[in-house]
Amino acid sequence: MPDARAAQQATEVASLVARDQGFAARADRTSRFHVTLFHVGHFAGEIPAGTLATARAVAAEMVAPPFEVSFTHVGSFAGRPGNLPIVLLGADAEPELMAFQAVLQDRLLRAGLTAGVLHKRFNPHLTLFYGRQPLEASEITPISWRADAFVLLRSVIGQSRYIEEGRWALRGPLAK
Repeated sequence: MPDARAAQQATEVASLVARDQGFAARADRTSRFHVTLFHVGHFAGEIPAGTLATARAVAAEMVAPPFEVSFTHVGSFAGRPGNLPIVLLGADAEPELMAFQAVLQDRLLRAGLTAGVLHKRFNPHLTLFYGRQPLEASEITPISWRADAFVLLRSVIGQSRYIEEGRWALRGPLAK
């Protein structure tokens, strides 16, 4: 999750893009800014206890040093017409982020959490908001922060909110 400075910079970019698309971006989104490393699954209601316990156990065993996350572009992904994810992009150039995600994904898959294979290739991004029209990727002043922890978030479907299910500090060398 971005630090306060990076979240503010992301909000400023979101405001400019939203204005260009003819509406105002909600300023309260900063608490929801995150970079998804692995999709555990879609669940109606509560996450099954075994799934949550497995995800937490794998996360607790992760050892990695803090690393830089930096987004250099803003653009959009495909989506429903009038509801396109407007995202920060470019963090795939960050080797430490890519290595951390690869190890985390491998361990989660080996532990039996296979919903994450829906995403064939990790494409680091941070969703700013859902826009009305496609946005060609364009360069921005880099938005960067030092990731010193990673978080397990549960998205409450249809409510645009997240519940933190766990947080783990990054420390030590990356253990594969």
